[in-house]
Amino acid sequence: MDEASSSTPKSDAKQLKTTTAGGLFSLLNDDLLHDILARLPAPSFASAACVSKSWSRTCTLILSRPKLASALSLNPSLQVAWEEVTQKVLAEPIRPHFIIANVGSGFRLVDVNKLVKERFGSRAPFVVSTANGILGRDVVTCEIKEVQWDSVSSDVSDDDASVPAEDGSYGIVLTVGFVPGLKVDAIPLLSTSVKECQEVFIDKFVMDIKDYTASVSDCTAPVGIIMFGDGYTNMRPVVDALDYVMPEETVIVGDEKGRFLYRSENESRNVCGTATSFSVAVALIFARDRQNSCGIGDIQFQIALSEGVSTVGPKHKAVSVRASASDSTWLTARREGHREILDGQRILNDINDELENHTDSSDLYIGVKKRRSISTGPKTRRLVTSLDFHGVIGGDESYLYVNDVGIKTGDYFHFYRPDPQTALSSCTNLSVSLKNLKIDENSKDCCNLGEVFGGFIFACCGRGESFFERVNVDSSPFVENFPRAPLGGIFCGGEIGRGSSMFTRGAQKDCKCNLHVYSTIYLVLSCTPAALDH
Repeated sequence: MDEASSSTPKSDAKQLKTTTAGGLFSLLNDDLLHDILARLPAPSFASAACVSKSWSRTCTLILSRPKLASALSLNPSLQVAWEEVTQKVLAEPIRPHFIIANVGSGFRLVDVNKLVKERFGSRAPFVVSTANGILGRDVVTCEIKEVQWDSVSSDVSDDDASVPAEDGSYGIVLTVGFVPGLKVDAIPLLSTSVKECQEVFIDKFVMDIKDYTASVSDCTAPVGIIMFGDGYTNMRPVVDALDYVMPEETVIVGDEKGRFLYRSENESRNVCGTATSFSVAVALIFARDRQNSCGIGDIQFQIALSEGVSTVGPKHKAVSVRASASDSTWLTARREGHREILDGQRILNDINDELENHTDSSDLYIGVKKRRSISTGPKTRRLVTSLDFHGVIGGDESYLYVNDVGIKTGDYFHFYRPDPQTALSSCTNLSVSLKNLKIDENSKDCCNLGEVFGGFIFACCGRGESFFERVNVDSSPFVENFPRAPLGGIFCGGEIGRGSSMFTRGAQKDCKCNLHVYSTIYLVLSCTPAALDH
């Protein structure tokens, strides 16, 4: 029997099948191969990139532009909701550089954390958080939805976020980002169970961010920061510290009050709760990659703001100020241009007269204009003017009581109240500004927005349908102007929004505000093409 006749029919068929397949793929030209690979879901695309060098080059070409994928599910089963959103975000090629999963309090964060690890592995940094509501495109209807729930519990005994709420707050919005040209990692703000100086931990947090940026980038500061607080730690000094040391171009957005879990690429940073330390905030850091290949272009972070409060009554000047042990402030004040010193009851009576008794103190804030000399180096100081909001607790014949500390004698303040008409007008004006920017991109007076590939929204939990008496107002400025761009967002217990852009200059006026009330913060992600060499 010769060698050819010794082969079995089964082996011949296998060889013919392999040869035929190889022959078919060898006949594919680059355009056809590109078209086929671009239609693969993300897991199959990742496998295809490992087939050969030519396939890997084609896959790299397909993912040469930044990409955001986001999906929302309101299924009450976590397993079903997770499958729905992951199938949607991974339906097209994407290489995850970061993952953000925001859920209702009906889902346990530890369960969501486990699902993220199982699906995406440990290479990409991620944050999972519990929110007061979620915004995004529904996987079933493909329509934009804004869903609000009751306030997130800040139960300090639930350190591992393992106790679900029993309020029917079920839902998830999952966002996956591919950002070539940037390096991303999660950096926690750690504290200890021992009562120590908070400034020490904040200084280390700021230094960790700067050190990470310096290790991956030629820039001195990150492009953007997305932050999540734990819900019972005062984030004002944290954001202020970042504001003092970061250039105006660094955008900072996030949720001041909500529970979270995270994973960093640096294993030493993955401290969610031990006997000696725990994380009270986490920041996703986006830094320019010094290894950025030529031709990718630059990713831009643009911040926009919709205000939702209006002033009430005249300006006041703080006279007697006391900081209490309960992280609140007691004060008396006088109206601008008057000598009489007013106690808390007199002040609130006057404000109620202005409002014709249509509100109570729980709906009021004071916006304090603070001028402070800030140290920015060993021998360097600069004067910073900021607007800080403090919620009004109440008042009596002795003092006006407000949340938080940091007010000084001589500081001026106005009263503010939530105002749906102001918020609606602000959303409308913002939408027009975005539209005009798209139309007039070549104008030398406007910033180059570039190609918008996605966005995030951080809206106050007091806004939404009940506030506006209509649906989807907060998402409308983004959706109207970028209907095809993926969008993910949450309703917050406190909106963080810091950055300089044409969309915030009018709102900030002569002083900046980093922690907002009844506002919506928009983070617009865009990419400007790389300059062509001639």
